[in-house]
Amino acid sequence: MITFEELRKICPYTRTGRVAVFVEPLNLAMHEFEIDVTPVREAAFLAQVAHESGGLTYVREIASGAAYEGRADLGNTKPGDGEKFRGRGLIQVTGRSNYAVCGAALDLDLLTHPELLEQIPNAARSAGWFWKTHGLNELADHGDFKLITKRINGGYNGYKERLAFYETALEVLS
Repeated sequence: MITFEELRKICPYTRTGRVAVFVEPLNLAMHEFEIDVTPVREAAFLAQVAHESGGLTYVREIASGAAYEGRADLGNTKPGDGEKFRGRGLIQVTGRSNYAVCGAALDLDLLTHPELLEQIPNAARSAGWFWKTHGLNELADHGDFKLITKRINGGYNGYKERLAFYETALEVLS
């Protein structure tokens, strides 16, 4: 279980109140999706979440989503899907298809109400769901932080920052 003080050390530039509202939802999500089994899993998860959310600041992608318009690989086949299904949650779930699968798993109607992933408990749960369903617990167990980054990001954008969060999280949680 992560404490407020630990999360504050991992995300030192985040407003205190913002850190506080995420402690319980993150703990619940980490437990639900078996991330809280080891400090290494927790550190890898929290590092990726910290990067993807700008230090727990954003639960909706800053960009408009226009770049995702018409992306059949994301299931964005209807006009407006790019913006409607832009990245949301602490690990940015993106695209109509991913919203459908995530919504079914979390019992949320995300196709009608994609903004539900902006609610703090759902933002944390969606990150935990993504983490577990993409085999990231196992990668964390093997110390493959680089492949974790690729599975989340599709590449290595922000890898140095992610790694810095990871190293801090490992130190804090050890």
